[in-house]
Amino acid sequence: MNQGWVYTDRINKADTGLSVLDFYSDRYCHSTQAEWRDRILSGQICQDGHPVAPDDRLQAGQTLAYHRPPWQEPEAPLGFKVLYEDEDLVAIAKPAGLPVLPGGNFLTHTLLHQLKLKYPENTPIPVHRLGRGTSGVMVLGRSPLARSVLSRQLRESTAAACDPQAPHPIRKTYRALIGPSNLPDTFTLTTAIGKVNHPVLGYVYAASPTGLPAYSDGKVLHRTPTSTLLEVTIRTGRPHQIRIHLAAAGFPLLGDPLYGVGGVPLALEASPNGKIPVPGDVGYHLHAYQLNLEHPRTQKAMELISEPPKILQHLYSTFHQA
Repeated sequence: MNQGWVYTDRINKADTGLSVLDFYSDRYCHSTQAEWRDRILSGQICQDGHPVAPDDRLQAGQTLAYHRPPWQEPEAPLGFKVLYEDEDLVAIAKPAGLPVLPGGNFLTHTLLHQLKLKYPENTPIPVHRLGRGTSGVMVLGRSPLARSVLSRQLRESTAAACDPQAPHPIRKTYRALIGPSNLPDTFTLTTAIGKVNHPVLGYVYAASPTGLPAYSDGKVLHRTPTSTLLEVTIRTGRPHQIRIHLAAAGFPLLGDPLYGVGGVPLALEASPNGKIPVPGDVGYHLHAYQLNLEHPRTQKAMELISEPPKILQHLYSTFHQA
């Protein structure tokens, strides 16, 4: 069991006049209205330290606090390998199944919490994310200089994305596994990515004609009758970009529980256990294999590599031995 958590919301003008119950059940539809009513009636939601009632009307400027009691978090692999560290940055190999930041039912079973335990006095902060089901190399800022410079490098890389010949201060390369495909040996995917509606989360990112531009450069490493091993370098860092781009091209990642052909969520029907798919669900094979960047203090070129998990490593080694 963890220690519970307090979630706060500041009421804006658009929410003025809503009841407390309507506010929570409309905004956080991962729980039913009946569940939110029970939480309110049990005193878990307060305003200025005082419990509220379901029918209390909200006013702009108020702050509501939902005191979530301790809960048993889902299992997650909590260990990670340190690939490099100095006074400015840390690079780690994140395991698949470990969320980077708190969210949903994850609070302490996250990379951020594990970093706080390992580095209690100067906790490195992630400057980019990997999906919960994605493994591989991540870079974390330790000093204010590193956090500032690395964030700027990421922005500059995205800004230059439309020109493959332009310098990219940060270059991220992945290994991905899809089913049998007729993809050319090299290819570029450019489907725009934006928000689409989701019945539990409100929205998720997916292929969208009104979304932001996104660029992924791919190369086929190995083909079998049942799978295709790819290397994909992303020039932009849109959420779930590789999953969405490959699905939009007609080749979703093997085992992806959310994105289907077209790059949009599969029919959002509850599974036998009553759960509707969300982006944090695992089961696909995607690994951040290589990260190239300039050191934020020395400007020295760095190449950080995280060896792929066994299934991807086996396919690649089999191909090279053939």
